[in-house]
Amino acid sequence: MNAHENFSAEAEARQDVPSRPSSPGETARQDTLLRYLGAVATAASEHAGTQAQTPTAPPSSTAGPAPLPPRSVSAAESAPPLVRDVMEVPAVSLREDLPYRDIARTLAREQAGALPVVDAEDHVVGVVSESDLLAKVAFEASGHRPGPIGRLRERRIHGKALGDLAADLMTSPAITVLPGATVAEAAWLAALSRLKRMPVTDRDGRLVGVVVRDALLRSLIRDDAGIRTEVEAAVARYCAPGDRENLEVTVHDGIVELTGRMPSATLARLVAEVEEMSDVVEVKNLLTAA
Repeated sequence: MNAHENFSAEAEARQDVPSRPSSPGETARQDTLLRYLGAVATAASEHAGTQAQTPTAPPSSTAGPAPLPPRSVSAAESAPPLVRDVMEVPAVSLREDLPYRDIARTLAREQAGALPVVDAEDHVVGVVSESDLLAKVAFEASGHRPGPIGRLRERRIHGKALGDLAADLMTSPAITVLPGATVAEAAWLAALSRLKRMPVTDRDGRLVGVVVRDALLRSLIRDDAGIRTEVEAAVARYCAPGDRENLEVTVHDGIVELTGRMPSATLARLVAEVEEMSDVVEVKNLLTAA
């Protein structure tokens, strides 16, 4: 094996080795993440497959609520959770004239990576993040100045770094979401924009709350009790009351385990239906035909 082949083999081996030891809850966290990504992918595919026009956002100094994937809910379906159901109220915000050091203290106190900046009438005009503050510190410490033909992005960052107030340091316009948007739509927008937190505004652009990615995840992913309720409802449809006593349903981390006995004519159909249920990671079929 030559030097190049040896290097390639070592690189491939490193990719197969986890960067840190797996913790006891790692598998469950991975399953939850996959289920969340699945919900986001569903919202994205609905958006890509629909050609409906998006309503025009109201005039504002912010980006306003961004275009969201449309949804179609039949009358038979239960209403999907909305952003207003999971958003944090009241939302912490920053004044436009708040000095740099006070911004840093507020971010630290709220344990937030970013906070919205509002004007005197509570309209969201931008967002200040830890990255904005770090960029200011980095430019000031380095003393670097972009040349006359420096890249536009570098010159823009340098211009922001010279400021000391929230209005100077913020990223604008802000990406916001309406309280009436579905959680799935907000999760799609957050993933598309790579955001962990999004300001929630009314149709006039005024701040009414903030929604965080963890809240979206918890709302999108049903807990085991919710999955079990749906599975037991399916069992009730397929099995006579006397047969249900011989069947047990357990759910753990999205994995459904079916044990007991039931008529062979309906066994395969029940398992197939459970496998298609949302948030079900796996079905362990331990049923025997009666």
